[in-house]
Amino acid sequence: MLSRPDDDDPRLGDVSEGRILQAILSRTSRAAHALIGPGDDAAVLAAPSGSVVATTDTLVHGPDFRLAWSTGYDLGWKAAAVNLADVAAMGARPTALLVALAVPRDLRLSFVERLADGFREACDALAPGCAVIGGDLTVSDVLTIAVTALGDLEGRAPVTRSGARPGDVVAVAGELGLAAHGLAVLFGRFRDGDVPVAVDVTTLAPGESAALSAQLRPSPPIGLGAVAAMAGATAMMDISDGLALDARRMAAASGVTIALDGASLGATPDRALAGGEDHALLATFAEDALPPGFRMIGRVRSREEHDLLCDDLPVDVSGWDPYRDWDAVGG
Repeated sequence: MLSRPDDDDPRLGDVSEGRILQAILSRTSRAAHALIGPGDDAAVLAAPSGSVVATTDTLVHGPDFRLAWSTGYDLGWKAAAVNLADVAAMGARPTALLVALAVPRDLRLSFVERLADGFREACDALAPGCAVIGGDLTVSDVLTIAVTALGDLEGRAPVTRSGARPGDVVAVAGELGLAAHGLAVLFGRFRDGDVPVAVDVTTLAPGESAALSAQLRPSPPIGLGAVAAMAGATAMMDISDGLALDARRMAAASGVTIALDGASLGATPDRALAGGEDHALLATFAEDALPPGFRMIGRVRSREEHDLLCDDLPVDVSGWDPYRDWDAVGG
């Protein structure tokens, strides 16, 4: 993107809140279920099924992203995607996002414009009909993006992580371990000491571009959440902290053991098990109910000594823990 003269692209501290909000709102779409959208004290959203699925997630500069690696567009897209995935994991269709921004004064107006573009285009691509319907704006020394996502169950019961039953197949929709590969590329290749530096795309090896996209601009299979629910998924959740950790959570909630097939986890099973931020959908189904878009990776057993197995061996990787792992990779 071509740079603009400073007077056309002022720092946020030099313009009014109204101008910033106008720059954002001029880039939002209308949510299909919105009765009253942005611009009033609160939005009003129809809930056709009579119930609302709600989730929230926060991205903070430092522990969650680095501006040297992520553009405003990347951050808008990712902040939308990770929240849409949580709604989809309940078997719901996303209907709206509420976005609260805490922004440093020295950021440029173009940054929040591109942030808004990322939100809009992620919703259009991943969850058509969903859009930003409101939020809040304030000043902070640390860029923070807090999103609340809402969804509609369309008359279905929610799919929780506690319904897996012995005899069910375990399946996944989406990539496993690719986002972790992208994070490893960033920390391994694009730092000067402990300081992140801009990504030089001309130096990327085959496969690294896709890995970086999975980390910086993920595309979870949002529509498959409702597909899984309609197919009778007995349990489902978003894989945000790695397959091993999230499968353990499902096993514990359901009181079962999940036994994975290592050959189904791709060329790098350890990365698939331990890597975070995939935002794939992990679900369990009856033997004959696996819907298109999901692939089988294991089975559910009655509770055994260990809650998670891979090739009949206990899994000793824990998955992504932001309080532990960020320092380990150089945060």
